[in-house]
Amino acid sequence: MSPTLPRNHPPLTTPKTGVLLVNLGTPDGHDVKSMRRYLGEFLSDTRVIEAPKWLWWPILHGIILNTRPKKSGAAYRKIWMTETDESPLRHYTRAQAQELAPRLEAEGVIVDWAMRYGSPSLAQGIDSLCNRGCQRILLMPLYPQYSAATTASVVDKANAHLARLRRQPATRVLPTFHDEPSYIRALGDSVRAALKDGPEPDRLLCSFHGMPRETLDKGDPYHCFCQKTARLLREDLGWPQDRFQVVFQSRFGPKEWLQPYAEPTVAGLAKEGVKSIAMISPGFVSDCVETLEELAIGLRETFEENGGDRFTYIPCLNATPPMIDLLETLARRELGGWI
Repeated sequence: MSPTLPRNHPPLTTPKTGVLLVNLGTPDGHDVKSMRRYLGEFLSDTRVIEAPKWLWWPILHGIILNTRPKKSGAAYRKIWMTETDESPLRHYTRAQAQELAPRLEAEGVIVDWAMRYGSPSLAQGIDSLCNRGCQRILLMPLYPQYSAATTASVVDKANAHLARLRRQPATRVLPTFHDEPSYIRALGDSVRAALKDGPEPDRLLCSFHGMPRETLDKGDPYHCFCQKTARLLREDLGWPQDRFQVVFQSRFGPKEWLQPYAEPTVAGLAKEGVKSIAMISPGFVSDCVETLEELAIGLRETFEENGGDRFTYIPCLNATPPMIDLLETLARRELGGWI
């Protein structure tokens, strides 16, 4: 039986559900000021830099934030989308949300997007959904391979913001999807599409963002998840092990990171006489400075300078139909019981 409402009481409405796509982050511009603000937030995260504050902060504020913004800004400048004045990561994350939204609209689901670092912030994304009537929110960190430095950081930041709210929405968090069949199939199809018009490369390199080696020693599952993604992708492609290799990119600082390192591996292959390689980066669902500048530009130059002939960069899934299909599959699974 429907409840009896007092006269002039607004009609009862079904609570809305929100989906918030969350990616790593992006500066607002490639100028030094924007880069310093972005790097300051990113490198202040204790999930990213696991060092005592008394040791790290003098290094961060006394050295890194006075030297790195200019260098990082130059890298962003090479891949900046001048027509819309934004980074590719912002462009593709917004596009993913816009393409996913109509697929869930009939169930009363509102889709939005946010960044862990930079804008729109995670707090802004949560508040935006709450202000539109969402009493349930599914957070979808767009990191296929879970790591404490990525997915856990999103959860930490979201919970810190929720702790300040008088009325909190119910929340869920998308788990790791490193071995999701539709994700592996989409990666395999992207490789086949990229290589269909030419001879197969001598090697296919599967590059993941690096992490300090100590994170693995402490029990972070990221390295294992990367290896499983790569194995499943190789099996989907049917490639032999001797032509398929996992590498790790984006080293930072003096500590040992996960190996083998991407740059010396690429240089070594060229010097050994390998004339053609292709590279894919399955740890990213959207192209960004790490893929477009570091891999597609930087490692191409490394390969060619050391004697290589043909370097093929395979783009991320971005906002392609297979990527939106994947997001819909993941969202519907995690929204079970809510819609």
